[in-house]
Amino acid sequence: MSIAVLGAGAFGTALAISLAQNGPVVLWARDPGTMETERENRMRLPGRPFPKALRVSGELNVACAADILLIAVPMQQLRAFLSEHSQILSQKTLVACCKGIELCTGLGPVTVISQAVPDAIPAILTGPSFAADIARGLPTALTLACADDTAGQALQQALTTSNLRIYRTTDTIGAELGGALKNVIAIACGAAIGAGLGESARAALMTRGYAEMQRLAAHLKADPRTLSGLSGFGDLTLTCTSTQSRNYRLGLALGEGQSFDPSVTVEGAATAQAVDELAQKEGLDMPITAAVAGLLANRLDVATAMQSLLTRPLKEE
Repeated sequence: MSIAVLGAGAFGTALAISLAQNGPVVLWARDPGTMETERENRMRLPGRPFPKALRVSGELNVACAADILLIAVPMQQLRAFLSEHSQILSQKTLVACCKGIELCTGLGPVTVISQAVPDAIPAILTGPSFAADIARGLPTALTLACADDTAGQALQQALTTSNLRIYRTTDTIGAELGGALKNVIAIACGAAIGAGLGESARAALMTRGYAEMQRLAAHLKADPRTLSGLSGFGDLTLTCTSTQSRNYRLGLALGEGQSFDPSVTVEGAATAQAVDELAQKEGLDMPITAAVAGLLANRLDVATAMQSLLTRPLKEE
C-alpha cells in the first residue's frame, strides 16, 4: 500500500523518513522550499537527511494519490484542513498524527475526520515518541487505533518499520484521550519542576493526573486497558519527564516565570481549556486539568494552583 504524509513539521517529517525504509513515500509540504534539493528539513528537523525513497511535493493531489494518508497537522487546524480538501481526501484511509482535543467541539481527531470526510476510513497513530528519535532510527513503539480492525491490521503492517513497532486497538476514544490528556499533565509537571517544587511533586502530579485521564476515559466509555498502554501511561511517562516535550517546556516556562515562544505549537494548551470545559459540563472532578487551564488563562499562578491542589479535601486513593 502506498503512503504519503501530509504535513512537514518535525513529526510528519520523521515519520516519512522512517516509513521510506519500506518503500516510496511522499511528504507533502504547504511550502516545500528547498527541502527537495537539500534533501533535509533544515527548519523542523535539521541533521536528518532524507532517504532516496522519500519524495517531497508541494502538490497535494500528488500526495493524495497514495492509499494511506498520514495527516500530520496540528489538532486545532485539523478540521479546517480536512474540510478544505474533503473532495481529494474522499474514500481514503486517513491516519491522524496529532494529539489533542478540538477546542470548539471537545472532540478528538478520529471523530473530526469522521465528520469532515464521512466516507474516509479514520484512524489515529499515537504513543510515546519524539520526532528526533524516530528520524534517527531509534526504537519506538506506537499505538494505531482504528475502529475497523481489518483496516487496522493492514495499517499495522504498512506502518511498521525497522525502528517503529506498531500495536493496534479498535478503541479510538481511549487512544485519542491518552494522547491528548497526557499533554495537559506534562504542562503541570513542567510547571512544578520550573517552580522548584521537586521530583516528588512531579511524581504526585503524574500519578493523580493519570487518575484524571482514567476518570474521563471511563466517562466517555473508553476501554481502561487502553489508558494503561502506550497511548496513555507510556506517553504520559515520556512527556512528563523530558525537555524534548514542548508541553513540558511550556510548563517549565510557566513555573520559572519566563516567556514561551508563541510560534511553537503546544497541543496541551488548547486541550486543557477544552477538557476543563467538558469536565465542568459533565460534572467530572479533574482538578489538575482545571489548575493547568487556570495557569494558561492567567487566572492562577503556580503557587496558588499548587496550594489549591494540596488543600483539597482528603480522600481515599
